[in-house]
Amino acid sequence: MRAVLLSIAAGLLAVLGLLGYFYGVIVPRVPAIDAVVDYRPKIPLRIYTADNVLIGEFGEEHRDFLAIEKVPAMMKNAVLAIEDTRFYSHGGVDWIRAAGAARANLRGGFREGASTITMQVARNFFLTRDKKLGRKADEIALAFKIEAALKKDKILELYMNQIFLGRRSYGFSSAAQAYFGKRLDQLSIAEMAMLAGVPRDPVGNNPAVNPRNAKKRQMIVLRRMRELGYLDDTQYAAAKEEPMRIAAKRQEFDIHAEYVAELARQAVFEQYRDEAYTRGISVYTTILKAEQDAAYDSLRRNVLAYDQRHGYRGPESFIDLPSDAQERADEIREELRKRPVSDGLAATVVTEVSGKLVAVETMDGERIEISGAGLRFVAPALAPAAKAAIKLRPGAVVRIAQDRVKDKDKDSKTWSIVQLPQVQAGFVAIDSATGAYHALVGGFDYGLNKYNHVTQAWRQPGSAIKPFVYSAALEKGFSPGTRILDEALSMPSGANGATWSPQNDDGKFDGEVSMRRALVHSKNVPTVRLLRAIEVGYGHEYLGKFGFDLARHPKNLTMSLGTGAVTPLQLAGAYAVFANGGFSVKPYLIARITDGNGTILLETPAPAVADETLRVIDQRNAFMVDSMLRDVTRFGTAAGATRALGRNDLAGKTGTTSDAFDGWFAGYAGNVVGVAWMGYDDPRSLGGREFGATLAMPIWVDYMRAALDKRPAKERPAPEGVLREDDDWIYAEYAGSSEFKTIDMNELPALPDDGAEPGEPGEPGEPGQAPAPGTPAAPQPQFNHGAESQAGG
Repeated sequence: MRAVLLSIAAGLLAVLGLLGYFYGVIVPRVPAIDAVVDYRPKIPLRIYTADNVLIGEFGEEHRDFLAIEKVPAMMKNAVLAIEDTRFYSHGGVDWIRAAGAARANLRGGFREGASTITMQVARNFFLTRDKKLGRKADEIALAFKIEAALKKDKILELYMNQIFLGRRSYGFSSAAQAYFGKRLDQLSIAEMAMLAGVPRDPVGNNPAVNPRNAKKRQMIVLRRMRELGYLDDTQYAAAKEEPMRIAAKRQEFDIHAEYVAELARQAVFEQYRDEAYTRGISVYTTILKAEQDAAYDSLRRNVLAYDQRHGYRGPESFIDLPSDAQERADEIREELRKRPVSDGLAATVVTEVSGKLVAVETMDGERIEISGAGLRFVAPALAPAAKAAIKLRPGAVVRIAQDRVKDKDKDSKTWSIVQLPQVQAGFVAIDSATGAYHALVGGFDYGLNKYNHVTQAWRQPGSAIKPFVYSAALEKGFSPGTRILDEALSMPSGANGATWSPQNDDGKFDGEVSMRRALVHSKNVPTVRLLRAIEVGYGHEYLGKFGFDLARHPKNLTMSLGTGAVTPLQLAGAYAVFANGGFSVKPYLIARITDGNGTILLETPAPAVADETLRVIDQRNAFMVDSMLRDVTRFGTAAGATRALGRNDLAGKTGTTSDAFDGWFAGYAGNVVGVAWMGYDDPRSLGGREFGATLAMPIWVDYMRAALDKRPAKERPAPEGVLREDDDWIYAEYAGSSEFKTIDMNELPALPDDGAEPGEPGEPGEPGQAPAPGTPAAPQPQFNHGAESQAGG
């Protein structure tokens, strides 16, 4: 008896000693729980369109904070069933479960855990996952402090928003998007059970990485839910049989606006620095989803069309295929893993080649057979005499794309062999009245080339600059009906006594042409004569009205043919002046910024429309240039635009630089201004038969087809102060005067002394000034720069 009493006393002393140590040493040393009491989840920066479509997310942790009352009851049941059945009845530690875990651990090391949800919250916020006694004691102490400070629902809310669930997802709401592409309240019971099984081992139970393990864990969760009465027999049976459809990759955005998202990210980071990525900031842009989709699809489609016109360059690489099937599959998978991903252009490896069929294997091991029209592009690579560098053979790495084929009997999909384009392009559209962006695509593929060709690429505009020269001439008294001599012109170039002789694209001269005809058909020599008549200095300074960087434009006659440098965004803002009646606009992207609580941090005031303090050219000037630009799309180098869209209110100008280094189209209709550009980052010719009308205008047309779908055509009424004379418009104050009727029709005027030789070529910018860092070097302008033809320019 005495021995028993001594044992009891010793046990009590041991317990008291442990309690004393726990409360005297462990409890004081654990950190304060401010992080859970005042929980501020790290919510990433999110970028949206104007119509509230997510286009970008930035931050190390993907997280959507969801208040506990908005978490579906079945999701909570699934978590409690597998993680902490007695959560609402224990005080932070489940001693019944702990006893069971202790017995299991004593049999063979620390294999079984007994952490409650509260203890997991403590560990996730303050501790490591190491299974050590010291860490477990700290975990228990913190759990008691958390239970004393917070209500049970709040603790569960912390857990369900903080726990890591793989795929960079934190919290169940984010994981629902990551694995299933759905909101949490859209998940089925089976999907909720699968997510509930992930926290114990986010790698081993990850349904995307280890679907077999995830399925086993899901079954355990479902059985436990049935045992606890959370599911009836029907629900349980259905959930067990439901097939899992895991997204191939994290589903984040259903719109391609990567360049837009990056512009917005840069703007927010500049103001909020690292906090931008953690405080739940949302940025609402002015981008419209439907128009962004149209711009992206149009640019991709037309870049690929250009690439197809210029022939197959051969496979991306070659590999040797092992004879063993498994080794061959592994080799193919390893090679394709190295290939950059591009939307719709899948990398594959050729496994079989005959004259009429090519079989390829995908990353997933799928065999695809391509024949007929799908091989037309690579026909030269299938010829017996094809060079080794381009010849298709087993082991060749090629891209394939899926084409939709429609006929009266069926709608099917076929495959074609294609290639990644080397050429680049850019497109931007803005509201002509406010400057708000409608769409922006900075290149063919953001994943392949993050350089934004809309905002960063300074390129020669070619004939797209001509309307601004003609606008300057109107202010000097000339009119669209002014007659200009279109004959050969030779002038000193300032280079070893050589002469400069600008040429028209077709090498022909029409004698006497009107200003209107010269612009409509993009005549070079009359444009040079026009700039000479108004004087280079005046024309150069006049460009500043439209927001051009004058330092990037030569102060000589080549300026009239577009030997300066502009960005597509800058050109869009400039053309907006003609579109809106003469007002300067400042393109802007961000409409408002809010924090994680929805509080507005910044809001862009609605820009004033037709504010006379922003007028930069006379309304009459804008009207006359508009009338000439409309004729460009009706009868001139851009007549294909009107034929394609069937509207009479289109206005715009093509631009093709010397040797077709750059192709442009800038135009507008229905209050939307769009600018398209195509070229190589390392400037080289796009082809002798390529012009702005074949390169850039199709991008513009395809976009405008969507953007103008519900915008009625509008004619522009003639403003006060203009009259019709000689069948064209003229400023009223010059009516009846003969002073500005002709240019060079009788004799050549003396060369103006403006400090620069008339034909002196120059790089964009002041002499000796290098292009901006990261800017692709503009090609050396040639004297026939800007030449175009009605058929192609």
